[in-house]
Amino acid sequence: MLSPDNIIVLVILGVAVVLFVSERLRADIVALLVLLSLNITGLVTIEEAFQGFANPAVVTVWAVFIISGAIQRSGLADIIARQLLKWAGDSETRLLTFLMLGAGVMSAFMNNIGAVAILMPAVISIGHKLKISSSKLLMPLAFSALLGGNLTLIGTPPNILAASIMQGYGIEPFGFFDFAPTGILVLGAGVIYMLLIGRRLIPDRIPPGGLSQGYHVKDFIAEVQIRASSSLVGKQIKETGLGQEYDLNVLYVRQNSDELISPREEYALKENDILLIEGSPENMVNAKEAYQLTSVTDHSDLMSHSDNEEFHLAEITMSPNSILQDQTLREINFRERYGLSVLAVRHNGVDRVENIGVLPLSFGDSLLVQGPVETFDNLQNDNNLLVLERPLIEKRRTKKIPLASVVLLAVIVTAALGLLHVSAVMLAGALLMVIGGVLKMDEAYRAIDWKAVFLIAGMLPLGTAMESTGTAQLIADQLVGLTGGMGPIAVLCAIFILTALLTEVISNAASAVLLVPIAIDVSLNLNLNPQPFVMATVIAASTSFLMPIGHQVNIIIFGAGGYRFFDYARVGVWLNLILLVITAVFVPLIWSF
Repeated sequence: MLSPDNIIVLVILGVAVVLFVSERLRADIVALLVLLSLNITGLVTIEEAFQGFANPAVVTVWAVFIISGAIQRSGLADIIARQLLKWAGDSETRLLTFLMLGAGVMSAFMNNIGAVAILMPAVISIGHKLKISSSKLLMPLAFSALLGGNLTLIGTPPNILAASIMQGYGIEPFGFFDFAPTGILVLGAGVIYMLLIGRRLIPDRIPPGGLSQGYHVKDFIAEVQIRASSSLVGKQIKETGLGQEYDLNVLYVRQNSDELISPREEYALKENDILLIEGSPENMVNAKEAYQLTSVTDHSDLMSHSDNEEFHLAEITMSPNSILQDQTLREINFRERYGLSVLAVRHNGVDRVENIGVLPLSFGDSLLVQGPVETFDNLQNDNNLLVLERPLIEKRRTKKIPLASVVLLAVIVTAALGLLHVSAVMLAGALLMVIGGVLKMDEAYRAIDWKAVFLIAGMLPLGTAMESTGTAQLIADQLVGLTGGMGPIAVLCAIFILTALLTEVISNAASAVLLVPIAIDVSLNLNLNPQPFVMATVIAASTSFLMPIGHQVNIIIFGAGGYRFFDYARVGVWLNLILLVITAVFVPLIWSF
């Protein structure tokens, strides 16, 4: 029988899931609304509502982000990435093998988003050299990063949260490397599946040629010269009406001396200036007639002009922490802010060349940009954008690599031996990285994914309310009633499937907060060891393979790989089923009922 408190908790949970799925509000805002609702309804005290912000699991999560940022800033991760790709050679099979194993192992000790961000630019570049489509490489990269999080306690937030929740129940929590036996199995299974089956299911979305070819922009680009009689002579670019009236984008200006000029809005056009313009062919014709412009050449080979010592093409995407989401290029004032021209936008897997200035950007979009080499320096310390192709290596603190290596090793050893609580170990490691100068304090704050921190802290009180009101027990009773008669393996599989489906529509951290208490209550109802059920839950929480919105690493590769929404399900559904079988067979052997 449902009590009033049970009903309130289930309503809050249901509304939260709907808001997560609809994405009408940011996930962290939804979590904070959950926190507030639980306190207003009296289901948790004010102390319990905000207890999540001081939870050791939350401290561990943000400390891991700082350590991950330090590894990246020092250049240690770059060295690892270059070595992995060097071993891969020119074989696609070997490339996929080393790429997936490398991404998996890196994700075991650093933020999996960071691991993907570090490897992705080099992977795209090597793909071009080997004539392999980016789409064939990026999905294996993302999936292996998710699977690699199962190798250690700090590999992914669900592992950290699960250990914390187990401790709250008085159950011995998993240690640092207790996840490794099952983690090795699921990562190995993922690599084998992708090599034998998965890569054949991945669509060949992006041509393996150059950037401009991949975005199909050459039909929308032409060079025109300004005649002496043109009304554009003496006008600043912003005054010409080329953008407002004809929706044409001036990519650069070439003078008689063949000097390329980045087209700032204040640049005054001169007689005989040659403009590289982008837009629809119809608008180009109309503008040439209106302003008395002469065609110089159809710009069929954009790379010949842009990929020189002065100008570069690059592909960029928004970082997971970007504040540019839902803003247009015009609202951002992109050209003035970064000194780069946007040639095309890959939005929801579709290349957009026309009207891109008014297109609201979203996570997963990738932008083809062009500009002088020096302007790319603006992206080095910008937390909003991530360079995918032709990256300029940001200034690494390579002298700090020995220190970063020692701190990372000390953190791993100390946590593995259990000499200190993992939250204290991670905090100490983060502080040593800052004190040692591997990462500045401002950079440490920027390295933290605050959205994830607030999401976890906001959702933890819901787990508390589900337990204190008996809602978790109620759901556990129903689950046992449906599957308990078929044995513990069937119950374990039911928990896995429920978690795997839920993690596709809400974050894996939120899934762990909600499902780990249920898994524990189910095991206690059956008088069984909770550990295999919790392990099955955290493995399932890392199986975000069915939709791009399932995890941020899927979103990062979405535009760069030219994927469509259902490409993930086509490849991921079979991997989910394989992991379900592996979990059902091997988890009880490693963690007996």
